[in-house]
Amino acid sequence: MQRCRSARVTVTSAADRARRRVERVRNDTGARLALAREFYEGARGDLSRYVYAESSFMRWSAARGVLEPESGDPPGSPWWRAVNEVLLRDKVEAALLTAEAPGTAPAAGSRRVGYWTGFIRRPSPVRWYRAHNASIVAGYLDHEDLAAREGDVERFMMNVALIRVLQTHAMLADPRLALGPLAFLGPRLVDPRHRSVQLFLDLGRSFPKVYPVPGTVEAVVLDEHPLARMLDYGVIAPRLAALYAFAARALDEPRLPSLLDEGVPAYAWPRADRAVWFVGNTGPHLNAVARATGVRLRWPRTPFRRPYPRP
Repeated sequence: MQRCRSARVTVTSAADRARRRVERVRNDTGARLALAREFYEGARGDLSRYVYAESSFMRWSAARGVLEPESGDPPGSPWWRAVNEVLLRDKVEAALLTAEAPGTAPAAGSRRVGYWTGFIRRPSPVRWYRAHNASIVAGYLDHEDLAAREGDVERFMMNVALIRVLQTHAMLADPRLALGPLAFLGPRLVDPRHRSVQLFLDLGRSFPKVYPVPGTVEAVVLDEHPLARMLDYGVIAPRLAALYAFAARALDEPRLPSLLDEGVPAYAWPRADRAVWFVGNTGPHLNAVARATGVRLRWPRTPFRRPYPRP
């Protein structure tokens, strides 16, 4: 009985200490980045090699200013800050648990922290994706009210960020689902220990490094890098329903498929505006890319065309 009581105290202490550590860096973007890196760089052995996947996305977020305090000039984004804090808290709590009580399991209901402790004890690419994506998805689901307050372009980017992290997980854990006949490429491209994963998770290659992004969703999509648009529309879009179902099983999160509306991303996105997702679904090359990965384009094409020449 005494041992069980001590374990509960340790778990509670770890959760409280993790919360306090994140609170201390809440209004300091540089300190947030340092805390995120500390999880990997302060560890021994193979763990430090996993820093690439997460750090590239956080650098893009920091460059945009979304992690800045809401009282700043200009202010940061309440939604991006909140989702980032879910990830930080889960990792810090897991690190504290494994360092101070190696045999202790997370508190009941803290499934995400359990994924992180499992990763720390036995690092592997699949365990990293499960832990990371479980924290990210929890941040999305817990803070949809904050997302609804953001502009159209920002909410569009939130959905793109989500489908990218789910796709990279599938490319490693279920490459046949993610890439069809090209499945053999998946694990090599998205291993979080290699810099190549940044091609998929660094949205700086797809969207501007400013917040909020000016202009319309249509213009932003058509300005997206052609390779990024081929990934989003040629590879990911035709298999979104299967992708979200895979992630729901892998993360044990049955609410995840509700973030689609008949195969179209719908996180903080009204049905009346769903047609905007078809803007980038243009060009014969997308059909070729889709066929190469064993699927066909399902979304209708948009009549929208760029009203100005590309600079």
